Amino acid sequence: EATLDLAERRRIRSAIRELQRQELERDEEALASKRFRPERSSHRQDNKENWPRSRRLEEEQQTALASLSQQLETITDVEELTKLLRAAGEYEERKLIRAAIRKLRAEEIEGEAPSLCPGAATLESPG
Repeated sequence: EATLDLAERRRIRSAIRELQRQELERDEEALASKRFRPERSSHRQDNKENWPRSRRLEEEQQTALASLSQQLETITDVEELTKLLRAAGEYEERKLIRAAIRKLRAEEIEGEAPSLCPGAATLESPG
């Protein structure tokens, strides 16, 4: 009776192993088919339909950014640029405005530095 139990247990274990192996093979096949599956044609069709629109929007955005960049070149007031920065919604616009603010501040610092050095020299000479 003990031998029958052991033999039956072995058969059950081997059946379980076989089922696990088959399940593993099915999973690997499913994964491989997903990995190498070509793109769905309807998805590609959607992209083709949306492509001209997105391309046009991108070109319009580039044109707007170029005109904004030219406009920023004429502004010499940091407060005015800060107001523009707060009003801007797009990341690229904000990026351009921040760059213009940094440039203006750098120019202000460069403009102040030479005037401070000669002033410091004249203060030292009379004393």
